Amino acid sequence: MAALSLDNPRILAAVRQEDQRAEWIASLLQAAVLALLSLLYFVAPKAEMSQWRFEPVPLLLFAYWPLVLLRLWLSARGRMGPWLSAAAIGGDMFALAALIFSFHLQYGQPAPFSLKAPTFAYFFIFIAVRALRFDWRYVALAGLVAAGFWSLLLLYALSQPQTQITNSFVEYIFGMPVLLGAEVDKIISLLAVAAILATAVARSRRLLERATCDAIAQRDLARFFPGDVAEHILASDKPLAPGDAATREASVLSLDLRGFTRYTASHEPRQVMALLGDFQQRMVAAIFAHGGTVDKFLGDGILAHFGAARPDPAHAANCLRAALDCSAAAKAWSSERASAGHSPVQVGAGCASGEVLFGVVGDARRLELTVIGDAVNLSAKLEKHSKSTPTPVVVTRRLWELARQQGFEAPVAARLQQARVAGVGDPVDLVTL
Repeated sequence: MAALSLDNPRILAAVRQEDQRAEWIASLLQAAVLALLSLLYFVAPKAEMSQWRFEPVPLLLFAYWPLVLLRLWLSARGRMGPWLSAAAIGGDMFALAALIFSFHLQYGQPAPFSLKAPTFAYFFIFIAVRALRFDWRYVALAGLVAAGFWSLLLLYALSQPQTQITNSFVEYIFGMPVLLGAEVDKIISLLAVAAILATAVARSRRLLERATCDAIAQRDLARFFPGDVAEHILASDKPLAPGDAATREASVLSLDLRGFTRYTASHEPRQVMALLGDFQQRMVAAIFAHGGTVDKFLGDGILAHFGAARPDPAHAANCLRAALDCSAAAKAWSSERASAGHSPVQVGAGCASGEVLFGVVGDARRLELTVIGDAVNLSAKLEKHSKSTPTPVVVTRRLWELARQQGFEAPVAARLQQARVAGVGDPVDLVTL
């Protein structure tokens, strides 16, 4: 049987959900960065302006805010599709490049002045924000767009008549000449950071897909195995093999839907499955309510245990509480069916306790975690014996006394001393509830 593949629609849907949450976080961070830029601009002391006092920086900041808020609104509603996300990257980088470009205008300086703006570092922030998405393509696109816009700024500066090119780092630092090597380093840095982050994001996505795959498999596993059994399988520090077992002191409950064979013979398969599903749903709810583990469904029967999959100091008391709840649920179910004009139902229960083995049986290709022991066999025989007793719940006296020590309280219908139970060699002291 094939395992869940990483391109399974359920896996991809789960990853998309994570991507949408990541887009929302990225939008919040983008808004935070813009808020920081705005704060720094309006709070920091202003440098000397050009003689025309042209101030494009606040205009760009105010023009950029609506786009950021729109993206925040769209991402909160999961509407940032691939094209919108790509467009947002272009918008981010264009706004930042325009902001940097405007510096030489605002301060009345030659075009190379913009290339010295420390705001260049925000390109790396915008690239890093894209790493929050689990898609390396957005990170790579951000790096390429950032490098492209910086290249355009460089080409613009080089196209101006007053621009000088130098090979002196000192002249570059203290003057307006352009050092081509330094600008190429910036472009390479943008591309390198984007490439590294894109590689990390690609690896993270694979890990996310595998983790999601495991989580879905675990959830599916829990639907076919009881929670304690699924945990036992997943927590094992080595592959489970036939014969692996642990000894436990536990209690076992066997349930049977009376008259199911006759019902099957006189009703359609769909009705039969509906009855069986209703029976299992009601009984399993009562078993789980008291910490029980459903070992298996036996057609019209259920085998459950308490304290086998996981040690339980009150296993006997919980077993009897579950048995009584199952009996009460069966009575209520029967009344509902009678009111609806359907045939009534009866459920018998047998309980026994003792030392059991909880372990792995089967072949290496088909394993099963189950409980084995005299208590298991005895509970099944007591369930059949309950057909001849005044009440539908029959338990061993040993289990009943142990349950009382563990805090169980319930009236006893009858005590059967040295009762003969079919399939059991020696007489057994029983209690009916």
